[in-house]
Amino acid sequence: MSKSITSVFFFFFLFLCLSSVQSLPPSSDIIALQAFKAAIKPSSIPSYSCLGSWNFTSDPCSVPRVTHFTCGLSCSSGNRVTELTLDPAGYSGTLTPLISKLTQLVTLDLQNNNFYGPIPASLSSLPNLKNLVLRLNSFSGSVPPSLTSLKSLLSLDLSHNSISGLPNSMNQLTSLRRMDLSYNKLTGSLPKLPPNLIELAAKANSLSGSLLKLSFDGLNQLEVVELSENSLSGTIEAWFFQLPSLQQVDMANNGFTRVEISRTGNFNSDLIAVDLSFNKIEGYLPVNFAVFPRLSSLSLSYNRFRGPIPWQYSKKVTLKRLYLDGNFLNGSPPAGFFGRQTGVTGSLGDNCLQKCPTSSQLCLKSQKPTSICQQAYGGKPKS
Repeated sequence: MSKSITSVFFFFFLFLCLSSVQSLPPSSDIIALQAFKAAIKPSSIPSYSCLGSWNFTSDPCSVPRVTHFTCGLSCSSGNRVTELTLDPAGYSGTLTPLISKLTQLVTLDLQNNNFYGPIPASLSSLPNLKNLVLRLNSFSGSVPPSLTSLKSLLSLDLSHNSISGLPNSMNQLTSLRRMDLSYNKLTGSLPKLPPNLIELAAKANSLSGSLLKLSFDGLNQLEVVELSENSLSGTIEAWFFQLPSLQQVDMANNGFTRVEISRTGNFNSDLIAVDLSFNKIEGYLPVNFAVFPRLSSLSLSYNRFRGPIPWQYSKKVTLKRLYLDGNFLNGSPPAGFFGRQTGVTGSLGDNCLQKCPTSSQLCLKSQKPTSICQQAYGGKPKS
């Protein structure tokens, strides 16, 4: 009987040991986490920070986390590291290539720290990665072409770094919905973009040349385009505003010289807001902006537009914000802007308009001097 009891206790103890061993994360996860912390300068790891609590004498996935691994990572029920989200403690260092050993990682978020150096090509070995957030660091160099094999990636935020190049294979990121590349050092044209993109931001780079239809080909879900503060030039062609899901466009502070708006194909558009201010766009104001049924905000300030303001703008009931200041518009502004029922705010100032009532908020900014308007119109002011 005693032998039987002893055997039972032995197997029970063995079961507990095996259960304890099985509950630990695999050694590859531990190696990756140790390498990740080792690549960060110890002097930049405050004792109160997430990384300050990473002590590898403890299981990173054990709960509750009272003294060690208090924050910075999450684990699955199978004790695999699935999320690495650091606090903004000012960590300084490089991102170790061994991060690729965290093969179940879904989110990697290092934002608002001082990471520097290249983005490791080995990130391509993270098949489950959905969210990659490296914004507000000092990463440099080009985005590795291998990263475009991340078929699960939904959100990519590399803004506020020193990234200088994108691979031509960006369109292979077939799951990507949101991409923010703003405030980097990108040059040249955009490559062909991911086909299911909803939001694109690449503000404040050095992008140049014209918008290429090839870059946006097939982007039927694209809603937001933020390309302001670049060096883009040439014509914004009609195909751009016919992207079927387009809602918000900001391409202010570039060097565009012309904009084309087709009358056809825009009656079902979801376009809400357009900002093309501070470019070099010449010619007459595009009448066909009035065709977009939901357009509520239009800014064409500080370009080189001439001629009258289309009366169709004043009849557009959805239009609530209109900025046309800083051009060479002439004639009298449409009376529809100044009725009792008008709800339009904005500015028509700094033009060559006549009879712009100063009682209206739209006309608070004064018009250009007559001499400048005469010069703009070849010495013959238009009325």
